[in-house]
Amino acid sequence: MAESATGKGATSTPAERAGVTRLRETPRASVLIIGGGINGVGTFRDLALQGVDVALVERGDYCQGASGASSHMIHGGIRYLENGEFRLVRESVVERNALLKTAPHYVKPLQTTIPIFSTFSGILAAPVRFLTHRQGQPRERGAFLIKAGLTMYDWFSRDGGAVPRHTFAGRKKSLAQLPDLRPDVRYTATYFDASVHNPERMTLDVLRDGLAANAEARAINYVSAIGRDGDSVLLRDELTGEEFTFAADVVVNATGAWVDGTNDALGERSTFMGGTKGSHVVLDHPELLAACAGREIFFEHTDGRIVLVYPIGDRVLVGTTDIDTDVDEPAVCTPEEVDYFIELIGHVFPAITVKHDHVVYSFSGVRPLPRHDDTQPGFVSRDYRIEKRQDSTGTKPVTTLSLVGGKWTTFRALSEHMTNDVLEVLGKRRTTTTAGLAIGGGKGFPRTPSAEKAWVSAHVEPGLSAERAEVLLTRYGTRAVDVIEYLRAGQDRSFSSTQELSERELEYMVEHEQVGHLADVLIRRTSIAFRGLVTTELLQELAETLAPLLGWSSEKVSAEVELAEQVLLKWHNVQVEDLVA
Repeated sequence: MAESATGKGATSTPAERAGVTRLRETPRASVLIIGGGINGVGTFRDLALQGVDVALVERGDYCQGASGASSHMIHGGIRYLENGEFRLVRESVVERNALLKTAPHYVKPLQTTIPIFSTFSGILAAPVRFLTHRQGQPRERGAFLIKAGLTMYDWFSRDGGAVPRHTFAGRKKSLAQLPDLRPDVRYTATYFDASVHNPERMTLDVLRDGLAANAEARAINYVSAIGRDGDSVLLRDELTGEEFTFAADVVVNATGAWVDGTNDALGERSTFMGGTKGSHVVLDHPELLAACAGREIFFEHTDGRIVLVYPIGDRVLVGTTDIDTDVDEPAVCTPEEVDYFIELIGHVFPAITVKHDHVVYSFSGVRPLPRHDDTQPGFVSRDYRIEKRQDSTGTKPVTTLSLVGGKWTTFRALSEHMTNDVLEVLGKRRTTTTAGLAIGGGKGFPRTPSAEKAWVSAHVEPGLSAERAEVLLTRYGTRAVDVIEYLRAGQDRSFSSTQELSERELEYMVEHEQVGHLADVLIRRTSIAFRGLVTTELLQELAETLAPLLGWSSEKVSAEVELAEQVLLKWHNVQVEDLVA
């Protein structure tokens, strides 16, 4: 299960939400999308741009499931070449290059280095892996194989390239560049991919683009699809418990690993999915951060698993596992996985000591992979497909399109594919494309460090320091201009527990970003939880500020603080403590 913050059993509920009111008052659309991860939201934007009457519901918060539990990578998937997924690699590289241009506020180039400890290892095992999709006995990939793979990867990147080609370095040069690497390293191979530093905020940006594109487009979080009622889908508001029906000609099931469960609830049993669990930890470790030298260290661990260590801002992200899992079981990072991550860091940086108290946050999600029987998890296809079913038992036929698979990097292309299928069912034609279309705050975003500095300087004003303007630019991209205008239009006050938020900005989030719970602000509207900066003082201060905005009673404030503490502890291994003087 994904992180849950529905808050059932709370003593009161937030004030009635405008999004739910719109769904109830006009309980029909041409298309109903179920699932508010990046692929559902991307499809929502594309359909809205085509002028289609589309509604989206998400049972939790946007980007709360697998979309928010990724490795934060925007990449072509070099290791997918070994699986023979050439179409996916080609599409991923094209989409990676495009996102560097259309979403520069969130998607950044990432220099990636592979430490290599042998020359010819793995050559005989590689064809067996390719043909059988079985890992077998772990075989280290040597320089020859990695060189061949990166050469092919460069070839896929040749058109519309936005990143340099790969380079190789010998031991002496490698240790000069990365002196904390294992001293027995023979070579390093370096290439470029990209990362998305704030996938949750990027998902919100795509959603807001869809809402702005079409007045008929509607989207609401904390509303789940729980069944059928004739031709309609039965929906439940998870914040109030209210149930109501909603009808659509096409239902898009974009619920990720829970596609089968959603189909079962809709009376359309399926067995499409077979996800695997992937976990990550976030470290506050300046020495490890410096050792990475701004690069992702991407390598094969001793068990044959491909893992990564890389800096995100002032923290270091380490991942990932790939374990078969039951989607009905909680997806949490276990103590054993944390031990695994600490051990793998020592595999490449043996002189750097990492302890459990360096871990400030962890997260885990279930990849929406297709059912794969006895295929090894690492070899399960990361490509996607769309399953189409038509229900003609009611008074009007309803088509259900179920998304099986999908990854962050290809969300735009996948959404385009899904939108085309929906338009075909509706008998409509595409009127515009999302290719090359700037995403939200990526429009006009400064492209160089000096340009970013100039943007910040230009927006400094009384009550808004350069540091605060920089935070807003990082959080919203050029949409920060709208936020600054909003802050200027009313009385604002900084919080004593954090310099990264203010009362007026929190009000902006409630008004424009559908905040339902305190935890939404900590985990998905900001990076405060991700960076390990949550304190009891912060929880109380934010909850009390949200209370009048969301109609919370004093009892509800206490319940929300407790719920946030539970979510952080249960799902992210964060023990919230009092502020240390």
